[in-house]
Amino acid sequence: MTGYVIISVISGILFGLLDGVINANPLAKRLFEVYKPIAKTAINPIAGIVIDLVYGFVMAGVFLLLYNSLPGETGLIKGLSLAVLVWFFRVVMYVASQWVMFKIPGRTLLYTLVTGLGEMLILGVLVGLTLKPVN
Repeated sequence: MTGYVIISVISGILFGLLDGVINANPLAKRLFEVYKPIAKTAINPIAGIVIDLVYGFVMAGVFLLLYNSLPGETGLIKGLSLAVLVWFFRVVMYVASQWVMFKIPGRTLLYTLVTGLGEMLILGVLVGLTLKPVN
């Protein structure tokens, strides 16, 4: 249980750091200009931190719950399997919805797909290498 809590907190912090790098770099700022008319002018950092920590706990918890069902023989492969699964449901479905509903440039959608995959793979490797269910 202690390992789960520690890795969940680390995952949540990593979520926040990766989101910052992905969304605040010069390329992202240019690509995300399309959202400027509807974007908030200020963010709520406390809410962002809490949400990212919750994501960390959920991702680690889902990994442990699905561990035996995930493809692969090693924790690393299982973590990567979870990463692809989460990427599909979190990022791919979001991008598909954006593409259908809004006039978003293809390069912006592609950036979201690629960076989302990278983020999920990093988090999947972390949980895959550090967590195992207690039998």
